Amino acid sequence: MPSRRTVLAATMGVTATLAVGGTAHADDTRLRSLISRMTLPEKVGQLFVMRVYGHSATAPDQADIDANLSELGVRTAAELIAKYRVGGIIYFTWAHNTRDPQQIADLSNGIQKASLSQPRGLPVLVATDQEHGIVCRIGAPATLFPGAMAIGAGGSREDARTLGRISGAELRAMGVNQDYSPDADVNVNPANPVIGVRSFGADPDAVAGLVAAEVKGYQSARVAATAKHFPGHGDTAVDSHFGFPVITHSREVWEQLDAVPFRAAVKAGIDSIMTAHIMVPALDDSGDPATLSHPILTGILRGELGYDGVVITDSLGMEGVRQKYGDDRVPVLALKAGVDQLLNPPSLDIAWNAVLKAVRDGELTEARLDESILRVLRLKSRLGLFQDAYVSRAGVSRTVGTRSHLAAADRIAERTTTLLVNEKGLLPLYRRTHGKVLVVGADPASPSGTTGPPTGVLAAALGELGFTATARPTGTDPSAATVAAAVAAAGESDAVVVATYNVTAGSSQRTLVEQLVATGRPVVAVAVRNPYDVAQLPSVPACLASYSWTDVELRAAARVIAGRVRPRGKLPVAVQRADDPTQVLYPVGHGLSY
Repeated sequence: MPSRRTVLAATMGVTATLAVGGTAHADDTRLRSLISRMTLPEKVGQLFVMRVYGHSATAPDQADIDANLSELGVRTAAELIAKYRVGGIIYFTWAHNTRDPQQIADLSNGIQKASLSQPRGLPVLVATDQEHGIVCRIGAPATLFPGAMAIGAGGSREDARTLGRISGAELRAMGVNQDYSPDADVNVNPANPVIGVRSFGADPDAVAGLVAAEVKGYQSARVAATAKHFPGHGDTAVDSHFGFPVITHSREVWEQLDAVPFRAAVKAGIDSIMTAHIMVPALDDSGDPATLSHPILTGILRGELGYDGVVITDSLGMEGVRQKYGDDRVPVLALKAGVDQLLNPPSLDIAWNAVLKAVRDGELTEARLDESILRVLRLKSRLGLFQDAYVSRAGVSRTVGTRSHLAAADRIAERTTTLLVNEKGLLPLYRRTHGKVLVVGADPASPSGTTGPPTGVLAAALGELGFTATARPTGTDPSAATVAAAVAAAGESDAVVVATYNVTAGSSQRTLVEQLVATGRPVVAVAVRNPYDVAQLPSVPACLASYSWTDVELRAAARVIAGRVRPRGKLPVAVQRADDPTQVLYPVGHGLSY
């Protein structure tokens, strides 16, 4: 890592311009002075947040060099910064940015050094999607918390704040200073394929309180939190990664439902807000996605909600924003709508040159760019990046995945597990009567950095609690032969735990559960993603919702099954009847205990 003297030398010009203290107006004067010395290409670059392949800023593996050359026309993160002067970098697991905490810190330092060593060099906003639950880019040994809907089931704002504080501290230690979390969507559609358990729930006031609390936690750790996806992605049956969702809420419904958490985020001083690639005709009937909508971003978000922080697009590689306009028009239209940061366009070269051309042709003014750059630089200044953009390996060892952090995650998880059904007091299971447990069910691909698979984690956790537990994965679509083998194995067990994943009316997971119940053995279902599974399992005598299949949530579910802790979670969404979706089977707030 560069020495502090090297850091100060590299940032001397910038630091002199941005002395600590003074009023916000004085800081803006200094920042505007800095902007006035930037070239137009440098200004354009500050607006982009981009992916790059590799574990190192200067010496990635050859496969990552090849991927960078193919997609970006550069070999490394350092070359990307030198060529385009990007203001931000986003980390992904699949881009091989996140091997382990020390490597992540080294990558972050390499990125900052590459940027600060440029003429008029600026620190970089290093970002990632660390929502916890099913969306996480940095895994173990970093601390992993339950996801948003689990936190919603726990209902504790203090737990949400703790999550933000600890996750933020660990991210900051690794040089990540902007997190695309929390999700502020109100999930009122059980068929939502893209949000679901990433949302805190269906009650806008409850979601608002948890969003604000998590934001405060991240801010206390000097990490920029990001509320997403404005103006609200919670009521859609279309995934904007692959299609163009339309939200048919009236303006009144939007105000009472979707807007509530975003208003709370603004009031909490949210650092950045991410746009949604969705159409909301009641807010803008032009047919454009919200990301490209001046009435939504400037008229409502800036004007009506009074937000003057950073507005960032969702990924510009998603189909929801690419269907109507070409990749050269999207970034220009987003800036005209009121966006400040352009996230991960499919081709940076096309997008960067399109913005540059739009300014030179007069479609965008340089003053419009300056307005967004000022917001971005304000954020970098507020995060202290101008004073010291680097992190230390000692800081990683001192902060990331500590025993106290992991214990806090376990305690929070225990407060989220929700007991939906418990006929005749089947749960908890006791070793003396149900000592031999068979664990079957779905093993979806494990979220980043958790050990998985779910059946194995549940069996291991029950084993540690004194049971003799055997894992027998049956998948999300078990064949008749697989079901028959599981049923035969159940006959040799005292109880069966079955992990379910997005069960539908025609799912063979449902057949599996019904045939296991028919054996007469006690059967406990654990819905490892959506709690709506319970509606499709009318015969199961006991059912828990864990809201995700990360280790921390599954271990907590095992402790609940074994009676080591009592279930305390309450449904943050309503579960409709499978045979009549107009009727509620279990309302918001339902949750049993013992």
